[in-house]
Amino acid sequence: MSTSVETLLDELKAFLRDEQVTTNETILEHHSKDESYHAGNNPDIVVFPESSQEVSEIVKVADRNDTPIVPFGLGSSLEGHVIPYDKGITIDFTLMNKVVEIRERDFLVKVQPGVTRSQLNKELKKYGLFFTVDPGADATLGGMAATNASGTTSVRYGVMKDQVNDLEVVLPDGEIIHTGNLAQKSASGYDLTSLYVGSEGTLGCITELTLRVYGIPENIMAARASFPTVDDAVEAVVSILQTGVPVARVELVDEASIRQVNSFSEMDYKEKPTLFLEFHGNEPGLKHDVAFMEEIVADHHCEEVHFEKDNAARTKLWEARHNLAYAYIHGNPGRKLMVTDVCVPISELAGAIKHGREKIEELDFEAGILGHVGDGNYHALLMIDTDDPEEVRMAEQFNEAIVEYALARGGTCTGEHGVGRGKMKYLQREHGSALNVMENIKSALDPKGIMNPHKLVDAKGRSK
Repeated sequence: MSTSVETLLDELKAFLRDEQVTTNETILEHHSKDESYHAGNNPDIVVFPESSQEVSEIVKVADRNDTPIVPFGLGSSLEGHVIPYDKGITIDFTLMNKVVEIRERDFLVKVQPGVTRSQLNKELKKYGLFFTVDPGADATLGGMAATNASGTTSVRYGVMKDQVNDLEVVLPDGEIIHTGNLAQKSASGYDLTSLYVGSEGTLGCITELTLRVYGIPENIMAARASFPTVDDAVEAVVSILQTGVPVARVELVDEASIRQVNSFSEMDYKEKPTLFLEFHGNEPGLKHDVAFMEEIVADHHCEEVHFEKDNAARTKLWEARHNLAYAYIHGNPGRKLMVTDVCVPISELAGAIKHGREKIEELDFEAGILGHVGDGNYHALLMIDTDDPEEVRMAEQFNEAIVEYALARGGTCTGEHGVGRGKMKYLQREHGSALNVMENIKSALDPKGIMNPHKLVDAKGRSK
């Protein structure tokens, strides 16, 4: 960055209040990293805009001064997305956290990017509605759109890109555009909304989202089913999907991870590979779906099925699942969590997880497998000593192995965590010459390469 920090501060403070602009070392350090194992790096300045217009003016300052911009939600990303490797200005969207409009008759809601998933659902509940995407972490909706987040409910309702009707985006030169509208479908022009969902802040800053929401189901039933082997559990999932049972969530937690759940969340679940399931519907339909599910899992040697219909009990079950990463961290002090993320066709899922399990058994440290297996997406949680080069090397080799396995079978290097910095090296293998098209898009929309540089894809010809 050629412009001095002092010059940038003077330009930013011309239209922002003093408390909206900071070089405080503690705040810079907070914005230097995400929840991944990747090494952090401080930005020069952190700003806290309150409106789209302020974001536009901030980006114009960066554009004039060839200064990198990194959008920041809550920092819960897992592939180095928000690490400012080239320093510059981090835009923190914490103060842009308003639910702008709830259009209950259209099943749409407009929000600012700093609104969190739980904050939105608290407001929607008053209207008998809910927002479906549940990545586990209480992430901001702007960040979830930027990474095309998904999670436990995607098998029924789809991922983030399926829920976005329109985005307000500040382009790299400060211009503000809208990518869509309020209609449920459109055949008008290029699909810019889909381009920006998953763009990880490399093409602009999302400053408002119009999202689809759904009616809260009449009845919800959760279940926990344990199996003698991971293979049995995965094959049961495949059978459930093949028979058309409309499962709303289906999560795999392996034996090692169940031990962590029991220790951290003070549960007494059977320490066997386990499926966490949930079904949504009316009373008669739900009874039929659950009974059919019991028959299917019995055919795959299910040892025990435990049901939860009470809201408090269901909440406790899913909190145990969502807190699994923190359970591993709590149970392995002094180590850093590395979370892998691959997705394969459903027909390849059993083999992929078996391969991952075999590779985990070659490791010398605590690790487990879990995932949203209903859509072919699974994760491995590895607890590594980042100060031990050999452990880091082994973890990276493991990640490489499961990614290569997924790509060889028509899968992807990331089902939901995104590319960030950590998975850029796999894009050529996955996309081939299509990566050139992505780089050309980046070059056209961000010719100076200031928007979250060295993440996802670089501008054509720019050093990586």
